[in-house]
Formats: sequence, C-alpha cells, structure tokens
Amino acid sequence: MASSNNALVLPSQPSGTNSLDIRPLKGPVEIPSTWDWLWWIALVALVAIAAWLIWRKLRLKKTTPKPAVVISAHRRAKDQLRRATELMSDPYKFCSLVSDVLRGYVEERFQLKAPERTTEEFMGELRSSTKLRPDHKSLLEDFLVRCDLVKFARFEPTVPELEGLLDSAYRFVEETAPLDEQLEPAAAQPQATS
Repeated sequence: MASSNNALVLPSQPSGTNSLDIRPLKGPVEIPSTWDWLWWIALVALVAIAAWLIWRKLRLKKTTPKPAVVISAHRRAKDQLRRATELMSDPYKFCSLVSDVLRGYVEERFQLKAPERTTEEFMGELRSSTKLRPDHKSLLEDFLVRCDLVKFARFEPTVPELEGLLDSAYRFVEETAPLDEQLEPAAAQPQATS
C-alpha cells in the first residue's frame, strides 16, 4: 500500500460488531473555573475569622475581672466600729478592736503610721503633723490613752464609759472624713417641700 494519496484508511470492522454500537456525541464537558477554589478559600477564611472573634470575646469576658467596689476608709471604719458594739461585754477586746480600727483609719486616711507604733511614738509624730486640726489631735490622743488604760493597765471601764469611747471614735471618723463623704448622706435625703 504504498501510495501518495492522503486518504484516511479506517480499519475494517471485526466480524460480529454492529455499526449501531457507535454512541452519539456528548455535549461539551464543563471545565471548572480557576476562580472557584478562591471562593472556597475566602469562605473558609471568613468562618475561621468569625470563630476566632467569638472565641476571643468569650475568653475576654471570662478573664476580665469585675470592677472592685472601693469602700472608703471612712465607711469601712464606721462599719467596723458598728461591729465592735458586740464586744462591749469584754472591755479588753472592745478597746483593742476600736483602737485598731481608729489607728488603721488614721493610717489609710492621713498616711500616718499609727498601727506599727506605740501611742507615745504615734502622738509625737501627730503633734508635729499638719494633717489634722488641733481639736482632732487632742480627741485622738484622749481616745488612745483611754484605750491603752484598758489594754495595758487592766482598767475596767463601765458600759457608759465604753459607749463614750465608741462615741468619740465615731465623732473622730465623721469629723475627719473627706468633705464629699460628709455631704453625701445629706444629699441622699430628699428635700422637704413647703
């Protein structure tokens, strides 16, 4: 078969085959777009970012401490003095507690180192200090001396004397409270209209 003819030669059909075995042409095959994968990646990234933001918000909500309620030295001292009334049957414990409350208040309110010092040491510093008025200094000194008599000299005061001691402690705390705290209870009460 050597010919220079450019003819297409088809092999002959084997015997037993039918020309109906040829299937019809199929439609065009759709080739996926090269941008489809990009949409899937964007969707996965959005879901991941949303999940991270939700996780972060929940984690911050759990770890963020609630703001602490700040109780002023004035209010804390008054609360502790109210609790001290339960100890009036034991003058030593009562005077120890009331003295400690007032010393702690003075230290916190005026930055004077009262709890770590003896009454004499503390009064020496207090006399030279300008943080308290003279009448408050004498009130505090009288109070601490009377407490020391009970604590160290075993003086047995009467209930009215203990009540007087407590009253002088209350008076000291109320008179030395910052001005905004002194005015607060008056502002909270409704004004009477006439």
